[in-house]
Amino acid sequence: VYCEVDFQEDELVMKDQMLVGAQHSSNKLHLLSLMWQIDCLVCSFCFRFIGSIELQIGRKLYLQELGVSATDECGPSNGPGCSSGSSSSQKTRLPRDIIASLMNGDLQLPYSEKFPLPSVVPCLGGCKEAYYCSKSCAEADWDSFHSLLCGGNGSSNNTKAILKFMQHANDTNYIFILAAKVISNTVLRYRKLKAAHVQQLGKHELLLKAWKPVSMGYKKRWWDCIALPEDIDSCDESEFRMQIKDLAFASLQLLKEAIYNDECAPLFSLDIYGHIIGMFELNNLDLVVASPVEDYFLYIDDLPHSQKKEAEKITKSFLDALGEDYAISCEGTAFYPLQSCMNHSCIPNAKAFKREEDKDGQATIIALKPISKGEEITISYIDEELSYEERQESLADYGFRCECPRCLEEEHKGSSSH
Repeated sequence: VYCEVDFQEDELVMKDQMLVGAQHSSNKLHLLSLMWQIDCLVCSFCFRFIGSIELQIGRKLYLQELGVSATDECGPSNGPGCSSGSSSSQKTRLPRDIIASLMNGDLQLPYSEKFPLPSVVPCLGGCKEAYYCSKSCAEADWDSFHSLLCGGNGSSNNTKAILKFMQHANDTNYIFILAAKVISNTVLRYRKLKAAHVQQLGKHELLLKAWKPVSMGYKKRWWDCIALPEDIDSCDESEFRMQIKDLAFASLQLLKEAIYNDECAPLFSLDIYGHIIGMFELNNLDLVVASPVEDYFLYIDDLPHSQKKEAEKITKSFLDALGEDYAISCEGTAFYPLQSCMNHSCIPNAKAFKREEDKDGQATIIALKPISKGEEITISYIDEELSYEERQESLADYGFRCECPRCLEEEHKGSSSH
């Protein structure tokens, strides 16, 4: 990726709209009655926080309450299928009618009007997994992915199979949801191209055209490129990689039961599925959107003493009930087409960075230093504070040896000292 204009230090270079993204499993709660529930209520397409400050707080408290109840039912053991309520049980617990008042809009917190959020728009298919900040985001997500992956009664999908796939992904690795979105997007693009009779192309050519937005990130298979965990001995590497491959196979079989399309059969091969997941392993970018609830409580804390004291008569009990969870951001991973084309450097001239005003899921690239027209834009895939040896070891997972000016200089110094 190269500059077409000059950029100054700290200047916004570009914002890149994600192709696919998903909240991390850390943003989900495992509840017996509801299986998995998203903790952060954000737009499923652009990842902006939605609803209201009251709804965000009330919903988080409601899910905390369900989590404690689920733990009580499971008993003291925190085995598979049970939620850990240790942190929740130490928090102040509010009456359920107060939590309900927050969620249904009957209770307004002081100064919350200074933090307006988009209204909640439900999924077009009626599922309880996807919500949006606008009708346009709901329609865009439906047209791009969700019409094939919706588990709502209003969709024409194989609901049970979709829910089974989603449950498996949430229980094992949420990266499978991203892979399913890529395949769904390609299938839907194929259908649109076919309906439009694009240049009278054959089925194979249409499928390749539909696949094109993903092709730039298509690299190694997941089980070949995933880094070996520190607790796995090198002599067990083959067995580990086979287990990863088997896990991907199990996920793919569930996905095929849910959305298989005969005309797009190549997309549902294990090889392609492995390459798609590998694309996220090598080209993903962290998705982080700061919670407005944190901004709200910080605002209350910064009020003049008399106003703060008055506001805290109402807000303190909610802050105590939330505990450290009040500041939880929406976190996940996403694939950004243009950002994925940016090469690595251990002395990058740009970085992905969320500014105060960046409230959605787009990738924001900021200049770290002046960048001239025609110069390549580089980012760092790793922590550039690491030593030369540690950097090279980390980058080996990406399949290359770095030869940026810094690495060449440090390599030369190292060889000269021997």
